[in-house]
Amino acid sequence: MEHRALGRSGLWVSEVVYGNWLTHGETVDRATATACVRAALDAGITTFDTADVYALGAAEQVLGEALRGVRRDSVELATKVCLPTGDGPNDRGLSRKHVLESCHASLRRLGTDHIDLYQAHRFDPRTPLEETLVAFDDLVRAGKVRYVGVSEWTAAQIAEALALADEWGLARRIVSNQPQYNMLWRVIEPEVLPLCRREGIGQIVFQPLAQGVLTGKYQPGAAPPVGSRGAGFGRAPRFIGRVLGDAVLDRVQRLRPLADEAGVTMAQLAIAWTLATDGVSAAIIGATRPEQVTENAAAAGVRLTPDLLTEIDRTLGDLVDTDPTKTADMFAVKAEWARA
Repeated sequence: MEHRALGRSGLWVSEVVYGNWLTHGETVDRATATACVRAALDAGITTFDTADVYALGAAEQVLGEALRGVRRDSVELATKVCLPTGDGPNDRGLSRKHVLESCHASLRRLGTDHIDLYQAHRFDPRTPLEETLVAFDDLVRAGKVRYVGVSEWTAAQIAEALALADEWGLARRIVSNQPQYNMLWRVIEPEVLPLCRREGIGQIVFQPLAQGVLTGKYQPGAAPPVGSRGAGFGRAPRFIGRVLGDAVLDRVQRLRPLADEAGVTMAQLAIAWTLATDGVSAAIIGATRPEQVTENAAAAGVRLTPDLLTEIDRTLGDLVDTDPTKTADMFAVKAEWARA
C-alpha cells in the first residue's frame, strides 16, 4: 500500500481508503463487515472513512467495533457531520450545536478520543460559515479533532472558508475535500481541483467505481448480476440505477482491453485512474466481501501511462460529465444516461 500526504498538510493517508457507506449497518452483517475491515488492514489500508448519517450511526459503531484491538495511532479515522441524523430542526446542518453534539456522538460510536479528519458532509446555507468554522476550530483546540475537511463543496464555498480561516487565524484550515469523482463524473475538474491545488487541499474521492459500473460486471441489455448492488435491496439500487443505462454500459465494456493491456482488473483500472489525477490524495472503496477489498486495494501503486489515460478519455467520449454546476449534486447525470 502506498501512502500520500493529504494536500499540503502533514497527515498521510493510504492511497486506497476503506469506506462504509451503504454497507456497514445496512446491507452487510457485522461478521462480514469485520472481515472486510480486517482485509483492509491486511492490504495495508490505514485510513477509514465513515459518517454519522451512514445507517444513522450504526456504520460508525460497526467500524469502531471492527477496529477494536488495533493500535489507534496506526490508523486514520475520518467521519462527517451535516446530513440529517434525526427529525428535529437541529439534527442536521453545521450549526455549532449540531457540530459539537455530533462530534461527541461519533467519538462514542467509534470508541475513540479523537477524530483524525472531521469533514463537513455538505455545505449548510442556513448557518453562518463563521459559526461552523469556529465550532470546528474549538474541536481542534480541544484535541478531539486533528484535521478539518469538507465534502462536495463548490470552489466558491471552499475559497470563502479559507479566507475566513486566514483572517481569523484559526487553528486548522481545510486540508481536504471529499468529492464524487470517477472516469465518468469529473465535475470537480474545471473549478474545484484548480483551487484546491493552489491552496494545498487534497481530494479523497468517493465512488471511483461509479457504484460498481466501472468494474464491467453490468452488461448492456442484461439484468444486474444476482448479489450485485444493482440487484440489491435498500437504497443501493436507487443510487446505482442512475448510471445503469445501456449507453454507459456499452462504453464501459470497451475499457476492458485497456485494463488487460495494463495488466489490471477493470476495478483497479478505475481506481488507478482517479489516483493519476493531480491533487487526488486517495480514493475510497466500499465492499460487501473481503475479496473485493483485496482486489481494489491492489490498485494502490499502479501507474497508468499517459497514452492509456488518453485512450480512456477517447473511449468514454461525450459520456464524461465535467459540468461544475453539478459539483454538489451527486445524483445529477447527463440526460442521455437517464434515457439510455
